[in-house]
Amino acid sequence: MAINIKKFVFNPFQENTYIVYDESGECVIIDAGCCTQDEQDILSEFIETGGLKPVKLINTHCHVDHIMGNGYIYKKFGLKTQAHKDETDNFENAPEHANLFDVKFSPPPSGLIELNEGDKVKFGNSVLEILHLPGHSAGSLAFYNKVQKFVLVGDVLFKDSIGRTDLPGGNFETLMISIKEKLFSLGDEFVVYSGHGPESTIGDEKRSNPFV
Repeated sequence: MAINIKKFVFNPFQENTYIVYDESGECVIIDAGCCTQDEQDILSEFIETGGLKPVKLINTHCHVDHIMGNGYIYKKFGLKTQAHKDETDNFENAPEHANLFDVKFSPPPSGLIELNEGDKVKFGNSVLEILHLPGHSAGSLAFYNKVQKFVLVGDVLFKDSIGRTDLPGGNFETLMISIKEKLFSLGDEFVVYSGHGPESTIGDEKRSNPFV
């Protein structure tokens, strides 16, 4: 039994969208950022060619670059957005934020399916566990697997960097607590999949990240 992770880089913000799946064929879509027809086709082709069945659409947080494809995923697969309740404002204000950045955005249906720390995201024969890591945004979540030792962190932590804290719901001190006390406690060997940029590990970020 193995969990597979496929990364796509989408939209003008170069956001990382992930499809996480196992041998059952069931998959979870995380942070759907596809906003053009070409990007939507790339995502769907991977799913259809691989014989995958999307069963959940989950978000690390709901800044507009991370939900630009949520409307499409709902139309295509009938999946509503699952995220922390503290992301409601970001979710509801996304059309306004898209206008500010002059980017194309098709809003998903209103209303979040609530996820909280301690919940489990189940698909196929696999489970992702959840950490609540506020600081970049109030409801930032990370999804991790203890067996394969990986964590999808959204914009909380990047290779040699950290998430912005100057946006609504952001707080530097809160972010440091989330990273140092909660995320880093997972273990040095955990692979970190971020919302932008390349992968890293908890150990590498402990040793070389200048912000922590």
